[in-house]
Amino acid sequence: MTASTRARVARADVVGSLLRPAYLRQARQGARAGTVSAADLRAAEDRAVREAISVQESAGLDVITDGELRRQSWVVTIPLREEGASHAPLAGYEFLPAEPGWWSLWKEPDGRRAQVWTAATRPFVTKGLRVVRDIVAEEYAFLKANAHARTKFTIPAPSWHRIFWHPEYSRAVYPTPEDFLRAVAAYLREEVVPKIIALGGDYIQMDAPNYAQWHVDAGNRAAFEAWGHDMTAELTADAEIDNTVFEGVGGVTRAIHICRGNAPGGRWLADGGYERIAGEVFPRLTNYDRLLLEYDTPRAGDFGPLRHVRPETAVVLGLLTTKQGALEDAAAVERRIREASQHISLTRLAVSPQCGFASGEAGNPLTLEQQEAKLRRVAEVARRVWRA
Repeated sequence: MTASTRARVARADVVGSLLRPAYLRQARQGARAGTVSAADLRAAEDRAVREAISVQESAGLDVITDGELRRQSWVVTIPLREEGASHAPLAGYEFLPAEPGWWSLWKEPDGRRAQVWTAATRPFVTKGLRVVRDIVAEEYAFLKANAHARTKFTIPAPSWHRIFWHPEYSRAVYPTPEDFLRAVAAYLREEVVPKIIALGGDYIQMDAPNYAQWHVDAGNRAAFEAWGHDMTAELTADAEIDNTVFEGVGGVTRAIHICRGNAPGGRWLADGGYERIAGEVFPRLTNYDRLLLEYDTPRAGDFGPLRHVRPETAVVLGLLTTKQGALEDAAAVERRIREASQHISLTRLAVSPQCGFASGEAGNPLTLEQQEAKLRRVAEVARRVWRA
């Protein structure tokens, strides 16, 4: 951790997405139906982002986002569904027939298999990636210009994009999935990171690498192996490719949120602790200052894996769930932070919700008031623990 980064430790953090207000969901539906103009949709987005800024700043968070409110989904680089294609910053993919694959692994809140796959096609890269929209100018510039608090920009990690490579559809342009992931990493390193820094941004977060979603859950891992994946080799490759995004970048907080799956309705992907991946992954993330880890459920295991975190790296404990509205007890959250500090120094810890509140437009089953209460609780606990 550099001196400049260490001086700006954000103890009360937030992962990314926030619930969409009803008027914004209605405006986006109208835009898809052709009854709301692009200008009117932009005005609704601007209003929602200003409100998100106000809520987060009033809550007392040390760093804020735009709530990802201009996105249909947190998966913004290459959309999961065709209606998002016109807004994506990258071109070079097509929606083609395929089995559900990864979609079939989602679980309902109670652990039953979720029924989330409704389309007959999935997006796959078929041509060389090409930048067609400046996502930094369209999203982050407004946040930076309107916020008073410190800001962060969030975007999917390179390894997440492995789902977009297909052995039949993609091999002609990218012979291996790793070739494709390196192209995504180059896009982020060359087209996104420098533009954030040029606007004065000093906190950039990669989201949802495959490590936890694919590898910690024994059933998920077995499914991918049955589909022909070499999971041991892919885990190493994913971490090493993700690490290249910030090569040569200093003076900013470089973060990665190791997500366990967060879909509308409180659905999730991974059952199993970080121990399965920590020894292989954490030491390889040499270009990251900050790991955001999800610890809101017993499914996440204990804090033992924190012993694998590099001495230079901080950890944000995602201890407040975004999957349901009941507010966590402040004293109980503080106790868990103290428990984690038995494995890693308290000076290297921070606290946040476990994930975003609305990875997609529908969001998780909370109200705006419950969301605000959780953000306030994050800041309250951070002040109690670190006396800031």
